[in-house]
Amino acid sequence: MIRDLRTLGPIARLFLSSHRGMLLGGALLSAATVLCGIALLGLSGWFITATAIAGFSAATAFAFDVFAPSAGIRFFALARTAARYGERLTTHDAALGVLAALRERLFRGWATPGGARTMVLNPARILFRLTVDLDALDSLYLRVAVPAFAALCAAAATAIALGFMHPWLGLAAGAALVLAGVGIPILTAASAASTARQRTHAMEVLRSRMIDLVQGQTELVMAGRLGAQRRAIAAADRRLADADDALNRIETATSAAFGVTSAALLAGTLIAVAFLARDGAIGAPVVALGLLIVFSAVEPFAALRRGTVELGRTVLAARRIGPRLEHEQAGAAAAPPPDGFALRLDRVSAGYPGHAAVLHDVSLTIRNGERIAVIGKSGTGKSTLLALIAGELVPISGSIEMRPATLLTQRTELFRDTLRNNLTLADPAATDIQLRDALEAAGLRDDVDALPDGIDTKLGEGGMGLSGGQARRLALARLLLRGTPLWLLDEPTEGLDGATARDVIRRLIDRSQGRTLLIATHIRREAEIADRLLVMEQGHTTTTIHRGEPNFDQALASLRPD
Repeated sequence: MIRDLRTLGPIARLFLSSHRGMLLGGALLSAATVLCGIALLGLSGWFITATAIAGFSAATAFAFDVFAPSAGIRFFALARTAARYGERLTTHDAALGVLAALRERLFRGWATPGGARTMVLNPARILFRLTVDLDALDSLYLRVAVPAFAALCAAAATAIALGFMHPWLGLAAGAALVLAGVGIPILTAASAASTARQRTHAMEVLRSRMIDLVQGQTELVMAGRLGAQRRAIAAADRRLADADDALNRIETATSAAFGVTSAALLAGTLIAVAFLARDGAIGAPVVALGLLIVFSAVEPFAALRRGTVELGRTVLAARRIGPRLEHEQAGAAAAPPPDGFALRLDRVSAGYPGHAAVLHDVSLTIRNGERIAVIGKSGTGKSTLLALIAGELVPISGSIEMRPATLLTQRTELFRDTLRNNLTLADPAATDIQLRDALEAAGLRDDVDALPDGIDTKLGEGGMGLSGGQARRLALARLLLRGTPLWLLDEPTEGLDGATARDVIRRLIDRSQGRTLLIATHIRREAEIADRLLVMEQGHTTTTIHRGEPNFDQALASLRPD
């Protein structure tokens, strides 16, 4: 339990660092709602009892003041309604705002060197961290922190109110409320922790297997594994149902424990106020007041039951995403090179995490405006070199000096959104004129204008609705919108037909004036635009060939033709 609280500490600090005023305001409004409810019930009981007693004789009936208690009841009723509305509005707005900020922070935590590779390898897991795990954190505030604060305020108010009747009565009632009200949720959290974690794992497995079924139906049918996948989904669903049943039983037991606590506390209070009434210390209306205050004081603690049942899930989520939320960008930003240079690498070695180094003592200097083609066999480190320069990898050794760069990879990543929003990923502030200019430069404007909704046409998953050539042109338009001085192109026309590929290259050349190009390729048409060729072998740069040298054309001829 102590370790769990330590796990929640960083998350709690992150909560308080954002929307602190609204979070505290929501907790105060929740406490006000509870206190107004207790006061309303207690005062109503006092008023009904006092009115009944006053009605036994005409003298007391005419002398009894009904206006002040009635006004108090109306005040507490209206105040409770207003506080409840304000509490729901404030707490949920604050919690959703904090979760949105944490989701952005978590995404930025993944946007580190190697983050894109991790996302490609484990997309479902990262999706769960961004959605399910973060959503679990709202219980920490809405179902644990706020109800606990309100319940403790209720215990303090009950102790003070009963203390006016008799100090020992107030002290005993307050102590009993705190001990039972805190002890029962702690026991609930301890007993439900393991099951809550099992439920989280079962839900993650179920969703992952469902995604595999939907996305891989063809492969599963061809491999004869469709039935096995369905049985695996059914097994995960059964584990989830079993965990739900176990948690429901724990929650029911917790409700029963609070019911017994309420009955025991009410019985003890009844005995105590009976003795006080017998001794003449309090009257019958005050007896009713005390009993109803105690009766309503247990309910705020009972509101903790769902939050404590889910606390295991919340702790697991905090443990899984907490380190990533506090993660700092690894590695310092590359220093700018001297004037006249776009890139300088000095004896750089690099590789992917958990694997041996791919690049070994690579040194490279590129002047502004140069076009360099990195050639060599597959697996020699061409793409790794571009990933290193783009910041996707942290160098193991050596130093990097470079201008701001944009990487155009072999894959075109498009989202299920409008063409406009897919474009503005490159420049959120881009105007319609700039967007259309980029589309024109990429050779896609006529195709976009022919669509039913033009630039606001929605694409399907992965850019469905565009051909491969159109998708590559859209990626090119995003590159043009970035406007960085250094362009990194990783086989930019791979998979395109010859005519489309040559058109894309021509448009790249037209818009690259004044910019530096570094192209990783094994295709002749892409290397032909280079001022010099850089040959890589087994992670080393072995040869540099300038245009006009005798072996320049020979090196081009060794590359794959259209």
